[in-house]
Amino acid sequence: MAGNSDGNPVTHFGRQVRKERVARGWSIHELSRRMGVAAGHLSRIENGKRPPTETIAANCDAVFPERRGWFTEYYEESRTWTPPGFRDWPEYEDKAVSLRAWMPGIVHGLLQTEGYARALLETSPAVTDEMVTARLAARMARQRRVLMRDDPPSAWFLVDQLSLYRLVGSAEVMAAQMGHLAAVAAMPNVTLQVLPAVAHPANASELIVTDTAAYAEHVAGGFVYAEEETVTRLARLFHTILSESYRASESAAMIEEVGQIWTAGASPASQTPTADRA
Repeated sequence: MAGNSDGNPVTHFGRQVRKERVARGWSIHELSRRMGVAAGHLSRIENGKRPPTETIAANCDAVFPERRGWFTEYYEESRTWTPPGFRDWPEYEDKAVSLRAWMPGIVHGLLQTEGYARALLETSPAVTDEMVTARLAARMARQRRVLMRDDPPSAWFLVDQLSLYRLVGSAEVMAAQMGHLAAVAAMPNVTLQVLPAVAHPANASELIVTDTAAYAEHVAGGFVYAEEETVTRLARLFHTILSESYRASESAAMIEEVGQIWTAGASPASQTPTADRA
């Protein structure tokens, strides 16, 4: 199966539709006529702005028979919304004798409750209910496969202290998540520790977006992306972060409040700033 160069199954699917259409010299309206699907809808699929459906994938296979069922196969595989680079990971994880996991800012996927995972997955830009359901099922199955198998690995989980305070879903979801962390920590094959909110290189994570390029960084390195579709997707992601952020005036007040806490010699990590988000 063809790889997905930018990590977004929706974008890659649309790019393949456009590639086949252009190769035949068809306009979007000609493809619309042959598939029996509105041209506007096909245009949004080609641009990665609308996810495909099983029917769309089947229609693509019908009008592009040379691809030998690629569109349906890719649609079925991408329903789990698994990043391409992660698809080979189960081969190693499922056979592991020992496992060590860390994730900055949020609770690791192997430790998430269903409610926490669903709330987190629902924040992805342009994600559909079907995608959330499929990816959630895959995540829960992974937990059972790794932690609940007959010979589970000796697991060491490091939890970011800030993830204990970051609201995901609701207070009820977070309370259930804390209870689940305690239950997992009590498992005989698991060691769970919390990393304090201190400086550490494992926190490396960054996103920069300009009008023509984007830079994304993780603990093993960084990458520059110049492909228009990828830059657009990362810019959309940035704006979803922006939409959840405090306003500039509220941010200034929060910074001042936290500064006062530090000046008093205390740590604000376990305290909630009182800036009003209304």
